Amino acid sequence: MALKLAYETWGEGKHPLLLLHGFTGNRSSFDHLRPLLSEQVRAIAVDLPGHGETPLPSRTGRDGFLETVEALLGVLDELKVPMANLLGYSQGARFALAAALTKPERFGRLIMESGSPGLHRRQERTERRAKDANLATFIRQKGVEAFVAHWESQPIFAGLRNLPAEQQEVLRARRRSCTVEGLVGALECLGLGVQPDYWPELQRQRLPTLLLTGALDEKFTQIARRMAAELPVVWRRTFEGSSHAPHMEVPEEYASEVVSFLKTPWYEAPQFENAAPDKSAAGGNG
Repeated sequence: MALKLAYETWGEGKHPLLLLHGFTGNRSSFDHLRPLLSEQVRAIAVDLPGHGETPLPSRTGRDGFLETVEALLGVLDELKVPMANLLGYSQGARFALAAALTKPERFGRLIMESGSPGLHRRQERTERRAKDANLATFIRQKGVEAFVAHWESQPIFAGLRNLPAEQQEVLRARRRSCTVEGLVGALECLGLGVQPDYWPELQRQRLPTLLLTGALDEKFTQIARRMAAELPVVWRRTFEGSSHAPHMEVPEEYASEVVSFLKTPWYEAPQFENAAPDKSAAGGNG
């Protein structure tokens, strides 16, 4: 039986937007943006496997990753949406890119927040799988509560510790709603170590693409710079004072950037289809 993703829709706008959350999140991860986006987008927010109400894929490893990509396309089929835009955060950004490369005709624009095309070297992928296996063991032995405390302590999430207490508690409750089986399974089928390496594919990714990062997240800002040098049609925005999760840390600026990108007209010029990519397209801050 094919994997089916749980999802919900919201918004009254004319821009269909598939929303893909990060690890330990679920389809409610973008709910705080509803007042800022609802007039412009028709959001389709999914639970990725092992999160929320979505089960794990029938397969693990790379096969489970690709099964999830197919399930994302299945959501659009079920809703009879012929073409949508993509917005993914962290783990979700990797799936957004994978979906865009798998079925580019189903998508209009791609927005990646704090995302990566994967690991280019086999040794890096092997090391990452080992790291994820160790984290899975920790989750099994210590449980979700201990894992959440460990996860939140990472320097990459420092910006989230500056959120108002009420917002921090909502975020923490969402993370605590995860299960041991879901988190472990997600590491085994959604992780960076099992994802295909999409770096060599970037030059054929023709969708207009927006890369969003926080200036304090030096690692993913550098990855975004590298991606911008490879993608044919790309814009980039770095949010000052933000770390790994700008959609939560600077939601007003973030939503404004997303809406502006979706509303800006984009006209293809077929006569230049085979021309060398113009790297001046890689604009934006940072």
